[in-house]
Amino acid sequence: MIRFLTQRLIFGAGVLLMLSAFVFFLFFVAPGDPARMIAGDKATESQLEQIRKNLGVDRPIIVQYGAFMQKALSGDLGFSYRNQQPVAPIIVRRIPVTLSLVLGGALLWLAIGIPMGIMSARYAGGLRDRIGQAFILVGLSFPTFVLGMMSLYLLYFIPKQAGFTLFPPGGYKALTTQPLLWAWHLVLPWTTLALTMAAVYARLTRGQMLDVMGEDYIRTARAKGLSERRVVWKHGLRAVLTPLVTQLGADIAMLLGGVIIIEQVYGLQGVGALAVQAVANQDRPIIIGVVLLGGVFIVISNIVVDLFYVLLDPRVR
Repeated sequence: MIRFLTQRLIFGAGVLLMLSAFVFFLFFVAPGDPARMIAGDKATESQLEQIRKNLGVDRPIIVQYGAFMQKALSGDLGFSYRNQQPVAPIIVRRIPVTLSLVLGGALLWLAIGIPMGIMSARYAGGLRDRIGQAFILVGLSFPTFVLGMMSLYLLYFIPKQAGFTLFPPGGYKALTTQPLLWAWHLVLPWTTLALTMAAVYARLTRGQMLDVMGEDYIRTARAKGLSERRVVWKHGLRAVLTPLVTQLGADIAMLLGGVIIIEQVYGLQGVGALAVQAVANQDRPIIIGVVLLGGVFIVISNIVVDLFYVLLDPRVR
């Protein structure tokens, strides 16, 4: 196990190294002058040269990348071009918002999607299956921003017109200071994210369960007189957990890199909103920092998924 983890960590470090090089060189050839962005249009050429020297962008690209990696290994991602603040603390302040949104949404979409998929597979071809497939079709067809606007209209604007507030339209309260307000403000974002993702998990669960329920060991379990509920939930579901864990790890890792649309709809100042602002402002250090953060989440997620494989499937051990 230690050797396995060591190999995965080395591989993940190599992936992050290649990602950092790709992003750094990509933004080096992108149009735009960081010195002009910092100093403004009225700056003289001598002032611009001094700023470029202070930033280190007047040196060869290889030297710049080496200096960047040396600082990055100690947690220093440079300074924002826009507000001249350290990049790492700016990103760290946004992580709790995105983390709260993604993890809460994940619990909700699993609670909806997996039972929905099991119900569709258990009653394949029947009315419940058609209801489940209709849910999957609607969830996969509706864009996220449409679901977000519908949630705002149905659960905020209509109650507001009736004279009371059912849920707030957005914003964020820290979990550590106000747990109830934290959950209350995130109900609508969680719902929007869960409805979109639950359809994916319902479809995946249904397809996997249909395959599993025809296996010999399922027929053997039924022949032993086990109840259908126990056959489905104990024997059938366990066999489909591996692809579900794979999908879950990939989805959480990608979403932790920024739930851009939902954060924009509900005014959440998370990593996704920060990335949008950085792209609009051409703030390269923040963009690079966000991309690297997404890469870190993906690497960690893959390692965690591999560990779950060992726990779920004896054949892996």
